[in-house]
Amino acid sequence: MAGPTTAEPDAMEAAAKAGAASGVDTAPQLHGGMLILAGFILAMANFMAVLDTAIANVALPHIAGALAASPNEGTSVITFFAVAEAITIPLTGWLAARFGSVKVFFVSMALFGVSSALCGLAPSLNALIFFRILQGLSAGPMMPLSQALLLRIVPPAQHAMATALWAMTVIVAPIVGPLLGGWISDNHGWPWVFYINVPVAIASVFFGWRLLAPHETPSGPRKVDVVGLLLLIFWVGALQTMLDIGKTEDWFGSWKVCALLVAAIVGFFAFCIWEWTEEHPIVDIRVFKNISLSVSTVTMALVFGVYFGSAVIIPLWLQTNLAYTATWAGYATAFNGVLAVIMAPIVGRLVGKFDPRALVSFGLTGLTVIMLWRTTFTQDMTFWQVSLPQLVQGMFMPLFFLPLMTVALGTIPMKDIANGAAMITFVRTVAGAVAASLMTTTWGDSAISARSNLVGDLHPEALSSAGVAPSMVTPLLDRLVESQAVMVATNHIFFIIAICMGVSAAGIWLAPKPQRRGGGGGGH
Repeated sequence: MAGPTTAEPDAMEAAAKAGAASGVDTAPQLHGGMLILAGFILAMANFMAVLDTAIANVALPHIAGALAASPNEGTSVITFFAVAEAITIPLTGWLAARFGSVKVFFVSMALFGVSSALCGLAPSLNALIFFRILQGLSAGPMMPLSQALLLRIVPPAQHAMATALWAMTVIVAPIVGPLLGGWISDNHGWPWVFYINVPVAIASVFFGWRLLAPHETPSGPRKVDVVGLLLLIFWVGALQTMLDIGKTEDWFGSWKVCALLVAAIVGFFAFCIWEWTEEHPIVDIRVFKNISLSVSTVTMALVFGVYFGSAVIIPLWLQTNLAYTATWAGYATAFNGVLAVIMAPIVGRLVGKFDPRALVSFGLTGLTVIMLWRTTFTQDMTFWQVSLPQLVQGMFMPLFFLPLMTVALGTIPMKDIANGAAMITFVRTVAGAVAASLMTTTWGDSAISARSNLVGDLHPEALSSAGVAPSMVTPLLDRLVESQAVMVATNHIFFIIAICMGVSAAGIWLAPKPQRRGGGGGGH
């Protein structure tokens, strides 16, 4: 199969497992207009799944305001979706082998459409979070199966082109998401951020099923690791719940938070012990015996976690502190993907010519510089001053994501490639959700601390002597202190992100040099 061609390969990593269950090599292919239509439907499914993570970011202030929740509480709409998605990604291969790839794909798409409609109708934040969990559970299998089925119906000679075109949906969705989410929220209301999925899902299921039903994959009884699955759901759910309620429960001053932390830790170790000894584990953690995979997974978790957290905080900061509308916040953040589209095929060629560890380290060093640049942000920044770091950041993202897959999978035996890729996908998704909760909480706490420090340096008499009416002094100072405190907190978060990325740039050299070039293809 072709080498890596996308700036964000993690969405496709589990496709290998699904593809193996799908019998990619022996399936019949479509041709002509039917192939184009089927390919479009599969690409749109992946586009919807990726889009729904990005599109909700800029809509968070609208959602929180409409449902009487704080912006911090509103981030649960993103994090619970990501955790639910993470739980079903490792199950995709088993589901495809048990029920058939085509059935699982279209059932997932149908449920995605139904849960999207329910999200738009949600009367409260708790209801919206519940429906977002359903949406995430259905989105998980859609991403790997969309590529597995695409490779199944496309003639082998066209696999490289099909993979490249499919990969473009992963790159384009984060660009379109903020733009579309901002425009919809400002002009039509936040429910339409979810409603737009419904007609796409209906059309895709109706036409796609007719095209792909004859190409169903073999299926049959398969043993499922029920204990491992339950332990997975238990510890991930306990961890995410702890992170979300900690914002309002005074963290470890609350017995609920402490109990959830203990449950998450005990559940995690029980899960690891069980999966290590289980003959047919739901998640094969034994692949972490490989040093390259272990180092790469830690790097992916750390970097993607802080990166995803920044992607949540930046739109919130622009809207709550710089008075941006959701539309303009979307415009500012969308620049992130422009250079990524250009750099992705270039990096795909570089991976086969240079030590991938050097490319990863260079990419992370560039991202570190970008984050340090952001620590200089101020309240009076122009739109282009905000957008330029986003634009430059896109150049370094492919240099991190693509070569990292080569480092991760380049020394793994071929029989373990699918398991290794699935593990990175799982860890990456959980890390993003956990980091979003931690960083929004740290952001809020840092703003409170900065406000306390700034209040001590105030001199109200200076405003009075400058001619400001006494009745206006307190409100004016309050707004000034609040905005500056948030700005200080935002810069503090960017500094933390820079440290994490800098450490990762050095840490990737702990991995051995891959012997097999183009390992990213294994990730496909």
